Amino acid sequence: MAVSLAACGSAKESGDKARKTDGAAKGDEIKVGLLLPENQTARYEKFDMPLIKKKISELTDGKGEVVYVNAKQDATLQTQQVETMITNKVDALILDAVDSKAIASAVKKAKDAGIPVVAFDRLAEGPIDGYTSFDNEEVGRVQGEALLTALGEKAGDGQIVMMNGSITDPNAALYKRGSHSVLDGKVKIGKEYDTKEWKPENANANMEAAIAALGKDEIIGVYSANDGMAGGVITALKAAGLGKLPPVTGQDAELAAVQRIVAGEQYASVYKPYSGEADAAAEMAVALARGEKLASVAEDTVDSPTTKGVPAVLVPVVSLTKDNIADTVVKDGIYTVQEICTAKYRAACDKLGLK
Repeated sequence: MAVSLAACGSAKESGDKARKTDGAAKGDEIKVGLLLPENQTARYEKFDMPLIKKKISELTDGKGEVVYVNAKQDATLQTQQVETMITNKVDALILDAVDSKAIASAVKKAKDAGIPVVAFDRLAEGPIDGYTSFDNEEVGRVQGEALLTALGEKAGDGQIVMMNGSITDPNAALYKRGSHSVLDGKVKIGKEYDTKEWKPENANANMEAAIAALGKDEIIGVYSANDGMAGGVITALKAAGLGKLPPVTGQDAELAAVQRIVAGEQYASVYKPYSGEADAAAEMAVALARGEKLASVAEDTVDSPTTKGVPAVLVPVVSLTKDNIADTVVKDGIYTVQEICTAKYRAACDKLGLK
C-alpha cells in the first residue's frame, strides 16, 4: 500500500499554543480509548501501553482515564472494540489498526459520534485526526543498510531472502519500499515473502521453503522486517544445519533479539524510542479530547489513501547492533544489563563489555 509521507512543517511558529476549536472544551477529566493490535510482539504491552497511560496521567494531573483493549491480531474484534468505545462515549481514541483498510468504517463511526481518532504506529484509513509513528521508509533503509554493512564485499557472492511483514499492515509496505531502495542492484534477492500476520511461525515456514528452493549454502543474508520473524528465520537456519549463520536483520529491539545480537545469531535490529511515539500519541489524544488543534504538537503531515494532510509526529530510529547496545536500549532504560546478560549470555556480554 503506497502511503505518501510529506514533511510539510507547521504553519505556526514553534512557540504557538494549541488553539481551541469550536467544539466544547474539556478539562482534565477525560477518557481515552487505547486500542492496540496484538500481544505477540512484546513492545505493545511492555512499552506502548504503560508509556501512553503514564503520559496521559501526567497531562491530566492524574484525572485522565485510559480504557485499554488488545485485538490479539483480530481485525473483526478490533472493529467491535471501537464500537464499544463509541458506546461508552470516550473522548478520544488512540488506535493501532490490525488491518488499516478494514478499520476505516469504524473510524468513520467514531468521527460521526464526535470522537477524534489518533492513528498510532500504523496509518489507519478513514477520517483520522492525527498520526504518530516512526519514519517507516527510513526504518526499511536502516535495515537494508545494516544488511549491506554485514555482507561487505560478499554482497555479490550469493542470494538474500527478504521476509517482509503482513500485507494488511501499511507499515510493512513502507519498510519494504525503504529496504528495496537500498538493496536493489546491490544484492540478488533469491526469495521474497509477505509474511501473514507477522507471525514467527509463518516466517519460519517461509524460510524453510526458501532454504529448500535456494540451497542453504547459497543464502548469504536475510532481511527480516521485525525481530519476532527474525527468531523464526534463525530457527529455520539452525535446523538446516548451517555451521555459521548468515546476517539477519530485525526491528523493535525485543529482548530476545538483543540477546541474539549479543550471541552473534542476529546481526541487527532497529531501536525505536517508544517513549517519543507514546508521548506524541498521548499529547494528541488529550489535546483533541479538550477540543484543541494540534499545531503545537504535530509539525509534519501525512497523506493516507483516504485522508490528506493528517497532522503527524514522525520519530527517528536507530540501527541497533552489538556495538551500541549500551548506548541505546541500556542507556534509555529499556532493559538492564542484568536482563540482557543472563547466564546463557554472560560470556558473550563480557566480550562486548556489557557489565
